[in-house]
Amino acid sequence: MAVLALVADARPYLLPGKRASALILPSICFTFAILLAWGGPPALAVQLVAVTFAGVRMRHSLRRTLHLALQHAVALAAAAAVATVAHIRIWPDPGWLDAALTCAAAAAWILARYTVAALVGRWISDARQARRRGHADLLATTALLLLGPVVLVAAQVSPALLPLALVALHAVHRMVRWAGESERAARFDPLTALPNRKALQAAMIERSADRRRALLLLDLDRFRTVNDALGHGAGDRLLSRVADRLTAAVPAHDLVVRLGGDEFAVLATRVDGPASARRIAQHLAEALSRPFPLDGTTVELSASIGIALQSGRRDGGTLLREAEAAMYEAKQRGDQIAVHGPDAAHHSPERLALLADLRTALRGDTPDDGIVLYYQPQIAIATGEVVGVEALLRWRHPQRGTVGPEELLRAAEPTPVMRLLTARVLEDVIAQLAAWRQENRPLRAAVNVSARDLHAGDIADRVAALLHRYSVPAEFLQLEITESALMADPHRVLDTTTRLSRMGVAISLDDFGTGYSSLQHLRRLPLSEVKIDRSFVLGMASDRGDAAIVRSVIGLAEALGLRAVAEGVEDEATWRLLAAAGCHTAQGWFHARPMPAAELAEWLGRYRPVQPRNRGEIDSGFPGRPSNNEGAGWPPSPAKR
Repeated sequence: MAVLALVADARPYLLPGKRASALILPSICFTFAILLAWGGPPALAVQLVAVTFAGVRMRHSLRRTLHLALQHAVALAAAAAVATVAHIRIWPDPGWLDAALTCAAAAAWILARYTVAALVGRWISDARQARRRGHADLLATTALLLLGPVVLVAAQVSPALLPLALVALHAVHRMVRWAGESERAARFDPLTALPNRKALQAAMIERSADRRRALLLLDLDRFRTVNDALGHGAGDRLLSRVADRLTAAVPAHDLVVRLGGDEFAVLATRVDGPASARRIAQHLAEALSRPFPLDGTTVELSASIGIALQSGRRDGGTLLREAEAAMYEAKQRGDQIAVHGPDAAHHSPERLALLADLRTALRGDTPDDGIVLYYQPQIAIATGEVVGVEALLRWRHPQRGTVGPEELLRAAEPTPVMRLLTARVLEDVIAQLAAWRQENRPLRAAVNVSARDLHAGDIADRVAALLHRYSVPAEFLQLEITESALMADPHRVLDTTTRLSRMGVAISLDDFGTGYSSLQHLRRLPLSEVKIDRSFVLGMASDRGDAAIVRSVIGLAEALGLRAVAEGVEDEATWRLLAAAGCHTAQGWFHARPMPAAELAEWLGRYRPVQPRNRGEIDSGFPGRPSNNEGAGWPPSPAKR
């Protein structure tokens, strides 16, 4: 038995993990049998020799070997106590009661070992939460222990049968190996061999009480151009080299993870504050800034890095969302690094509470969640006809009352909630378009989409599915993008908007003139119109500079074959100036305020098109302008969205 115990431990069973308890020694089969037949001291002596032999062969540290020896010594002591008290008799003639008591001794062995493993592991590694045992671990341990009495009974028949137990041990070894490979496949990325999102979540749960940790989320800039230029195979090889470089740049106590696509994450565990986290991020950025040799050429890469610092007992999901929000903030600002900390404006308790309520409303799927859409007409200046509407978001919060669109978007846009909100708005708008078509009112509706939606890449598929579900032609939908979304990742935005344009969905560049985009984007993007920001339109009647900018944008749009839409048209003088400049479409309170779909139907029934040359009609009261009972809130707030 002792010889077979040493032979079996030539191939210990390894499980994923670095703890001593992640190792299963096959020798426990024989030492448990020795315990049942000859008592605890011989079994303990053989087990300690086997542990030492396994530690030397696996090149374990002295501390880990002692940890493993302590586990098995206490486990054998617990099993021996049960066997002594219960008077277990495995030979010469075991009965049903002896079999049941043997199972009890095996259970005592398992409970004692993993209790010691958890207690000693916590003391050694300062882990705040014991690691949960896997099914394969417990199953393999139970199989080995209960094989012990079977081996003992076989030895009574003939000692020559004992080596046959090695075949059974080999089967257990294969089972543990397959289980380990399955767990590794579930927790590791097959391309880069890095831990994946699931492994990151497990690590964050295990270290949830660590106040010195930070999560750094890295998104590679312009990675899609590598795929387009060199092919997906080259892109995969580049991702593998990025993984290697990040692993080399990160200390062993930190965790490097591939989240998917071109996103990586680093869970840093020894961070003293925002300045320390920024230094780590700068070190990673410098590591990625060195050229990557790839297929005979060199590839330059950079990454946008978002940092979330641990403060309080927040779960890993919250930390991941905050890091993602900081990463998108870095992209939108054009910075390489952004920190999502307690001092950030979007991190105030009120903003977080509002965001939590919004997420609950969007996921509740109830008709009275307070999220409603208002529609503001868009008027063709030359003819006075209604050519479309813009969908504007409102939220009637159960405690706060009506939440303005600016506050709502400021809270949602840096977070994944924005995608839920966009999905809800798109579905409501397309459903309303279908209803208008049935009422023989074919209107085009414009919907604002955020940078997060455009960068995700799946918005084209979602739009196509909704248009098909509601049987709405694509030309009745228009999506508005902002210059900030364009500047964050122009290549990815170009890919997404090109797909949408090929479907027939019109693309509008919103708030033009307020950002820093290059004029070449007007030529490259598949745009249908340019919307002149209201900050220029509001002052064009009194400010020559604003008027000159508006005329220049209208002329540029005309030269490029695009529609020019003026936002914030709130008086007759501005309307006439826009008509003289050749602007195509006007939108603002001079024509109509934003209103729910039901009120819009009534307004359309009363509205009569008026052209700028019909001065008398305007002087006597513009038909499209709100009447006394419609004009609540007049003059309008400067905030449109």
